[in-house]
Amino acid sequence: MQELLNNYVAVLVGGIIAFFLVFSALIGNLILSPRQSTRPKGLAYECGMLPIGRNITQVHVRYYLFAILFLIFDVEAVFLFPWAVVFDDIGPVAFYEMMVFIVILGFGLLYAWKKGVLRWR
Repeated sequence: MQELLNNYVAVLVGGIIAFFLVFSALIGNLILSPRQSTRPKGLAYECGMLPIGRNITQVHVRYYLFAILFLIFDVEAVFLFPWAVVFDDIGPVAFYEMMVFIVILGFGLLYAWKKGVLRWR
């Protein structure tokens, strides 16, 4: 029981230190940063040239769909690597469970492909 509490004490001390580091960085920013706002500071920076047009652009929803698909398959890779490392130890049931997982992700990819999400325009 004492060893378990020692682990929690280490996490608590680390959390307190992290809180004070972040808090001191924020206070240091408030104290040391300049507050004078000028017009050139408000302009968008474009490689040393004056900006042309608006500095606010809209991002199409298609880019968000690409990002979500990337995250889905990135998470799949995160699950596949540890599974592959211990593949011999976990038995055939885990193999079939991973195949079901991959098939579900495959259906998601086919659905996205059918909807035209993967087509770059």
